[in-house]
Amino acid sequence: MIRLGVNIDHVATLRNARGESYPNPVQFAALAELGGADNITCHLREDRRHIKDQDVQLLKQTINIPLNFEMAATDEMIDFALAIKPQAVTLVPERREELTTEGGLDVANQLPRLQEAMERFAKDGIFVALFVDPEPKMIQLTKELGAQAVELHTGALCHQLTDCRSEKEALERVAPFVEAAQRACELGLSVHVGHGLNYHNAWILKEIPHLEEANIGHSIVAKALAVGFVQAVSEMKALLERAGS
Repeated sequence: MIRLGVNIDHVATLRNARGESYPNPVQFAALAELGGADNITCHLREDRRHIKDQDVQLLKQTINIPLNFEMAATDEMIDFALAIKPQAVTLVPERREELTTEGGLDVANQLPRLQEAMERFAKDGIFVALFVDPEPKMIQLTKELGAQAVELHTGALCHQLTDCRSEKEALERVAPFVEAAQRACELGLSVHVGHGLNYHNAWILKEIPHLEEANIGHSIVAKALAVGFVQAVSEMKALLERAGS
């Protein structure tokens, strides 16, 4: 079965757009639990554009499922994560000008920084995933750094799928993810995916072997405008259950 991690960042985006105290992402995390979420994901960015420090603190104190904390490998975020002690950390790239995360970590060019982060998290026994593109070199370096999981960036794939005119063409696009997941499994890494996944393209996940977790946010928040948050999470959970069966 593929676990569903519900990313609540865009609940905070809506709150911050008007400078209000609502909608409260912590309350929506509780609704995600009711809908069947297996973990809650949030990304505390350097510029605090959506999730705030207090949101993460309250999430760790109140949710009854694991917290997956997405973060850049900066001293500030490493210190924050070690103070909060989430069940899992996913190290992601971050640029201030991007609307959302646009690609995987360039692991090869950040080895000293990532190695330091990994060593600090290992001392506290925190599960760590690296968010990378489906490239053999990045999978290998993820293992060498000592991470427990790789999260494959599906953003570009999901955009490509909208242009596919047949299932055969879609399967050709997903082939690099099949190979990356197989290699990750051979190395003993857990396989996660995230970014761009929605109710129309989640079917493709059944083609990726050894897949354990999918982290999805924007499409769930958007769907919730029509059907409510609990129902939106429940429908995505059902899609993942079918894909993982």
